[in-house]
Amino acid sequence: MRTVLVFVHYYLPGYRSGGPVRTLANIVERLGEDIRFRVVTADCDAYESRSYSGVRVDDWNHVGNAEVFYASASARKSLALVRLVASTRHDLLYLNSFFDPAFTVVPLLARRMGWFPECPVVLAPRGELARSALGLKAWKKRSYVKLALGLGLLRDITWHASSEHEARDIRRTLGSVADRIVVAPDLPALAKAHPPPRRNKQGVPLRIVFLSRISPIKNLDFALRVLTQVSVPVELDIYGMVGDSAYWRRCQALIATLPTTVSVAYRGAVDHCLVTQTLGEYDLFFLPTLGENYGHAIYEALAAGVPVLISNQTPWKDLEECGVGYVRRVEEPRTFVRAIETHAQLTPLEAEAMAARVFEYAQLVGTDQSLIERTRLLLLQAHRCI
Repeated sequence: MRTVLVFVHYYLPGYRSGGPVRTLANIVERLGEDIRFRVVTADCDAYESRSYSGVRVDDWNHVGNAEVFYASASARKSLALVRLVASTRHDLLYLNSFFDPAFTVVPLLARRMGWFPECPVVLAPRGELARSALGLKAWKKRSYVKLALGLGLLRDITWHASSEHEARDIRRTLGSVADRIVVAPDLPALAKAHPPPRRNKQGVPLRIVFLSRISPIKNLDFALRVLTQVSVPVELDIYGMVGDSAYWRRCQALIATLPTTVSVAYRGAVDHCLVTQTLGEYDLFFLPTLGENYGHAIYEALAAGVPVLISNQTPWKDLEECGVGYVRRVEEPRTFVRAIETHAQLTPLEAEAMAARVFEYAQLVGTDQSLIERTRLLLLQAHRCI
């Protein structure tokens, strides 16, 4: 059985960092019977400094289909992770970030210096090379790209792109060094239980949910501006970690200006095991994101039977064609307004029928064996490249 050594800053039981945790956990769940995964990660969740309870820090732990090494803060600041790569038998090194200092940059530097045995490397940028992502702290990111290229850190790497769009982002940013890109879409979790049907109750506000990290790229401020223009009563609940305090303060200022027909409540972060249950309480999921590599929260809403209203900056392009949601361009905010007003006018029977279509769509996506095989093929192809 091949062994894949995975480096990722956050992993289970963490949930505050969003999509990358879910992406990797789903890969391990789907392929863990055929591939041995050993995951090296931080001993705490995003925005936390306290170690997870119930885990052995700086040691291996059995978690689901993987063995997980929870590295302490001191280990992450030393060469302990380099020694771990050198001492842990593996056939493939799988890095889950382009910019992460401890979990990507240090292993790449050590590899370049020849400090551990040569082996194939797969690097998944997880959307970090999209224009919208590179635009945040642009000078710092562009400088690192030039440095990494100049030092030869990116030679002989297989790049994991989750879509053709991401593959173009990788080529545009890195040029000829990215000569080996494999496209394998992110794997969703299974939609395991049929949720109760959604019903738009006539005469009560439309219940809308925003569930994502609160940062500029998720575009919550845009969502709030859209709600200032809707002509129907709306209740918006916001879930997610505050990733940018200054941005959140701007959003709070917008909330204070909303009309009396729109009420907003911030509900904090949700443990991943409660996400589907939480989302299932709403009529519409709203995420006008500026860019998603996959959008696990979008899939989780669909798996809960909840129609979604999203931007066109995600891989979810066919939602309207399938009758399970609304895809709009952020350059046209009035189209978001009209989508909300249209959804609010659905009768209970129409809303129930749409919820059934949404859940069926999520089931088809979640059980698509071709997605699993493409990820398996990625690992097999990379294993042969050295």
